Amino acid sequence: MNQQAWPNLATMFFDAAARHGDRPFLWSKHDGLWRPQSWTEVAEEVRRLSAGLTSLGVNEGDRVVLVSENRPNWVVADLAIMAAGAITVPAYTTNTQDLQHHVLSDSGARVVLVSTAALARAVLPAAERAGTPTLISMEQVESTGGVTVLHWDEAKARGQAAAAEVEARAARVGRDDIACFIYTSGTGGLPKGVMLSHHAVLSNVRSIHLGFEPLLSGVETFLSFLPLSHSYEHTCGLYFPIAIGAEIYYAEGADTLVANMPETRPTIMTCVPRLYEVMRQRILAGVTRQGGKKEQLFNKALHLGTRRLEGESLGPLGWIQDKVLDRLVRDKVRDRFGGRLKAMVSGGAPLNPDVGTFFQALGVTLLQGYGQTESAPVVSVNLPDRIKMATVGRPLPEVEVRIAEDGEILVRGGLLMSGYWNSPEATAEVLRDGWLHTGDIGHFDKDGFLAITDRKKDLIVNSGGDNIAPQRVEGILNLEPEIAQSMVVGDKRPYLVAVLVPDEGFVAQFRREHKDAPANLAELRSNKAFLAAMREVVDRANQNLGAIEKVKRFLVANGAFSVENSQMTPTLKVRRHMVRDAYGDELDALYHGSR
Repeated sequence: MNQQAWPNLATMFFDAAARHGDRPFLWSKHDGLWRPQSWTEVAEEVRRLSAGLTSLGVNEGDRVVLVSENRPNWVVADLAIMAAGAITVPAYTTNTQDLQHHVLSDSGARVVLVSTAALARAVLPAAERAGTPTLISMEQVESTGGVTVLHWDEAKARGQAAAAEVEARAARVGRDDIACFIYTSGTGGLPKGVMLSHHAVLSNVRSIHLGFEPLLSGVETFLSFLPLSHSYEHTCGLYFPIAIGAEIYYAEGADTLVANMPETRPTIMTCVPRLYEVMRQRILAGVTRQGGKKEQLFNKALHLGTRRLEGESLGPLGWIQDKVLDRLVRDKVRDRFGGRLKAMVSGGAPLNPDVGTFFQALGVTLLQGYGQTESAPVVSVNLPDRIKMATVGRPLPEVEVRIAEDGEILVRGGLLMSGYWNSPEATAEVLRDGWLHTGDIGHFDKDGFLAITDRKKDLIVNSGGDNIAPQRVEGILNLEPEIAQSMVVGDKRPYLVAVLVPDEGFVAQFRREHKDAPANLAELRSNKAFLAAMREVVDRANQNLGAIEKVKRFLVANGAFSVENSQMTPTLKVRRHMVRDAYGDELDALYHGSR
């Protein structure tokens, strides 16, 4: 793949569409059936919509906001915007009206594209406030004020006559022109618009291809689940597949992801660690329910697989057992993932090594990587030929990484952002002398694998002056089946305390065993018997933590951390400041209490 041949992402797509023609490209499920759109069909849609946008006055450099769940029309819209020389500004569907207004007003959007009438109810008033003149909806929406509302089909119809001119216009877009603003969801404050050029994304696509080339064969199949508004899925789940001529299936949703895997039989998947943690918990819960011989065989396969991965000799008998269990257990696990999976790639947040080892031991390859929106986004990744689960792999080809004196990870290469939109001060803070200052702390091991210690700003410095990485502690807490989510604090304090979200299954089991237990979590969180049960779980986790890392006291959350309550980002990272705001007084009280 020679990405130097393409001046921009739109021309890369049109080149791929010309080569692959009537082959399936994008798949979505309708009325219980997966239906494809070919490369040729998608290209024609892109041409018509792009010409339609131009007819609406969208010019080179204009910003167009895109608010939609993952679907083929998301791809059509993104490519159409860029083919018009404009800049795509993806926004999360979970954004509040105020956040939608921030994205629209900060970007100075000329047009906003919305997928559903339900989303339009939040976006339309935000567009009115921001002064965005036009909204295009994929469903029927009535205008309520100063915003002109067009249906998706009407916008395409406007471009029918000029569709043939689109590719020539797209070819004039330069590599250094901005392709998109990706507004970082952020764990604090208002999101900033990261400006990614066509060159940055194409450079990252090339590096990913160079790294993964030995893994690729035939037509790859991707199952897309993460929001396309996130840079990880935008590059790895869309433009990398386009570059290699892959097929993309769009998962129906979080609840159906596991069911969609055997239906779509993906060869590559990208997800965030939280999804892999949930998959692990569900697999273990299912095995426990089955019990008996099946549970014994599963545990034996997990045990032998883990020993093998750790380099232990299994001996002649263990080797034979491991081979037999590959057919009896691991083949069944692989079938649950579709039976063709070459690799699942984890990014967006730290992956607990035990979660990765769990899947590897069961015959499912899980590769942890690392990156940032500001680096388009992939910096490093483990590759199947050599996996070190406690690291994020080696830097990708053509990506430079070095460690600053204070341990901060610095990145250089063609993948870097052009800066933050409307924020030269913030840009100057992180882009210095050609290096991206990531804010992450890490080191290289003797084999050149990068290990991430923590976020520079998230490190806890206790009252004794010790540095503690909260994400490591939380990762170990979350491995306990009774704990669904956790967050620890302890800055300038003598020890760590935690907010714990109990697993729903554990709560249900406790209520079955304690008939007098309160029916709702708000009351259960102060129940002495329940707190004693949680104390046992925390004590168990503490056995795997160092002295300064141990969680001395805790409180039970009154509900899960979620996107809806703003305690998680759309990519399922905990917004630490929001959790602290919600439980601040209770957390402070733990330093004077007994729990």
